[in-house]
Amino acid sequence: MSKRNFILLIIILVAILAAFFGFLFLRQGPVLPGEEGGGTNFLSQFNPFGAGGGKPDDTTPPPVDISGYEPPAEQEGREFIKVSSMPVAGYGVFKKERYKEVPIPPPDLPLTKGEEQGGGQKPAPPQTEFVTALRYVDRVTGNIYQTFADKIEERKFSGTVIPKVYEALFGNSGNSVIMRYLKTDNRTIETFVGTLPQEILGGDSTGENELRGTFLTANITDMSISPDGKSIFYLFNSGETTVGTILDIASGKKTQAFDSAFNEWLSSWPGSKTVTLTTKPSYVALGYLYKLDLTAQNLVRVLDSVYGLTALLSPDGKMVLYADNSLALNIYHTDTKISESLGVRSLPEKCVWGKGSDIVYCSAPKIVLGTNYPDAWYKGEISFDDQVWKIDPVLGTASILLDPGTVNEGVDVDGTKLTLDSEEKYLFLINKKDSFLWEMDLK
Repeated sequence: MSKRNFILLIIILVAILAAFFGFLFLRQGPVLPGEEGGGTNFLSQFNPFGAGGGKPDDTTPPPVDISGYEPPAEQEGREFIKVSSMPVAGYGVFKKERYKEVPIPPPDLPLTKGEEQGGGQKPAPPQTEFVTALRYVDRVTGNIYQTFADKIEERKFSGTVIPKVYEALFGNSGNSVIMRYLKTDNRTIETFVGTLPQEILGGDSTGENELRGTFLTANITDMSISPDGKSIFYLFNSGETTVGTILDIASGKKTQAFDSAFNEWLSSWPGSKTVTLTTKPSYVALGYLYKLDLTAQNLVRVLDSVYGLTALLSPDGKMVLYADNSLALNIYHTDTKISESLGVRSLPEKCVWGKGSDIVYCSAPKIVLGTNYPDAWYKGEISFDDQVWKIDPVLGTASILLDPGTVNEGVDVDGTKLTLDSEEKYLFLINKKDSFLWEMDLK
C-alpha cells in the first residue's frame, strides 16, 4: 500500500470515530434541573470515579414529629413461667434463707503454704442468702406447696387435707395461712387460720407437715391482709350490723375497728394504718369508696357516685386507681380531688401498686366487648385475654411489658390477684381461666 493510501485510510477511520462519539453525545440530551450531570451513556458505565456530588433527591419526605410518642417496650427476653402444677386457691410471697451455691475449685489447684506444712485451714462456714420464695394452696386438696422464684422446683410442704378451698392468704412471712371453704352443707363459709411448722435450713421437708390452728367466726363475707402480713381485717354480719375486726395472727388478739348498717362491702389494706371499704360493685349501681383510719377509727368518704366502681388505693394514700362500668382506668388524686384517665381498660382487681406508689402493673384485656361490667366478669360470663401493662400514674404514661399469648408456646391469661415481691423483681398472678399460678421476671 502506498503512503498516500495509508494516510487516507487513517483520516477515514478518525472521521468515523468522531461521528460515532458525536452521535452518542447528542443522544444523551440536555441535563434537566435536579438530575445528575455525570452521564449515563455507555462509556460512563465504566468510569470508576463516576460523577459524585450530585444533589440529594428532592422527593424525600420531611421528618415526622413523633415527640410524646412512647413505643411499646420490648418483651424479648422476658420470662413468663408457670409456677404451680395445679389450680391454686391463693399464694404468698416471702423471703426464705437457703444455702448459697458456691463453685467447687478444681482438684489440681496448688496447696497453700499452711497446707504444705500440714497445718491446713479451717473450712469456711457455708454461705447463705435470702431469696424470694412462694407458698401456695392446692385448690382441690388444701395441701401447701412451695418453691423459689428464681428456680421453680415445686415441693409439697403440708399433707393436711381441706377439700375445695376457694380462697387462701399467707401471712407472717409465709409461716401462717388462712383458708376459706364451704362446709358440707354448701352454705356455711368456714375460715381456718393455721400455723406452718418451721423448716430446718438445708433440711428436706417430708411434704406431710401438719397444720394446726383455729377457726374464725362462720360466714365471714370479706377479708384482707395487712401489708406486713401480721394482721387480718375481716367482715361478718352480726344481726343487722356488719362488723369489721382486726386479728393479730401471732397472738390471736381481736379488735373491733368498724361497724355499719350496710352489709355489702369489699375491703383492702393498702397502708399500715389504712383500710379501704368499697361498696360491692354492679354496673347499675352507684359505687362509693371509704377510707378507714385504724388509729382514729374514723371513716372518710373518698369517691362516690361512680357506676360499677372498683378501686385500689395507693400505699401512700395519695392516689386511687379506679374503674367504672366501662372498665376505663382512672387515677383520682386525693389531695386535689382531680381524676385523670390512663387510657387503659381493666379492673383494679387485675392490678397492683408498687410499694413506692409510683408504678402500677395491670393485667389488661386486649379487647373489651360491650356487656355489663364488672358483673359479667365476676360471674364468669366473660373471660379476657390479657397483656401485662406498666403504668406511671404521675406522668400518665403506659406501656405493654408482655403479651403472654406470644411468649414461648403462648397462653391466654385472664390475670387476677397480682403481687410483687419485696424487691419488685417479680410479678406474680393467678390465671382466672384455670387458677394456675404464673411468674413474670421484671428484671
